Amino acid sequence: MLKAVFFDLDGTLLPLHEKEFIKLYFDGLYSVLKDKGYENKDILFKGIMEGTKAMYLNDGSKTNREAFYDEFIKLYGNKCLEDEPLFTKFYLNEFKYTKKACEENEYARKIIDFLHEEKIDAYLTTNPIFPKVATLTRMSFVNLKEEDFKYITTYEECRFSKPNPMYFQAILDKFNLKSDEVILIGNNDYEDGECALKLGIKTYLIKGPFLIHNEKSTHQFEQIEMSGVIDTIKKEIENRKDN
Repeated sequence: MLKAVFFDLDGTLLPLHEKEFIKLYFDGLYSVLKDKGYENKDILFKGIMEGTKAMYLNDGSKTNREAFYDEFIKLYGNKCLEDEPLFTKFYLNEFKYTKKACEENEYARKIIDFLHEEKIDAYLTTNPIFPKVATLTRMSFVNLKEEDFKYITTYEECRFSKPNPMYFQAILDKFNLKSDEVILIGNNDYEDGECALKLGIKTYLIKGPFLIHNEKSTHQFEQIEMSGVIDTIKKEIENRKDN
């Protein structure tokens, strides 16, 4: 029985041009913080990148947020913790300008509404390297809200990141799900496909310009159009009726 569909966000539900997004993100963040004790743009960039790396390598001993700040503090001391409200304000406001790096997805809302009608849970399994407020802002670019999903992975709560299979295992454990009760819709054959495959989760990748192939990937995953996601889910519902 199909009980849940896991969705990646960037490049999947949210068509996103990564290089343009990163530039808009850092330029916007720097414009907000440069007069608040973060004058050196290179140091700010280094701090965020080192913190992001720490989240990717997190072994589960701390939350991703803690892993990030353990690195960020090395450059700015406890000031960066005290300034967390500044970052939150940025993600609520100026961060919205990163929408310029994104494209519309007319199917995102339809897909989630279909799952609600079928009483199948939707999970937003985006790599949890952003605070919740930032993820909610990005979701809004394609007309999605927090209540659309049973669970959204964010850096405040998660202790692993893709491609570590423990990222998906933690979700399965938290919601008492079995791997054959879930499918994943993503766009990265390594961070999504290979990561989920290690747990037996079937993955579909979205065709098109946002599909990411990693040389570390050793398997082929079925590719579908965004317009075909609902039909694919219908097929999986039918195929798993007796399971």
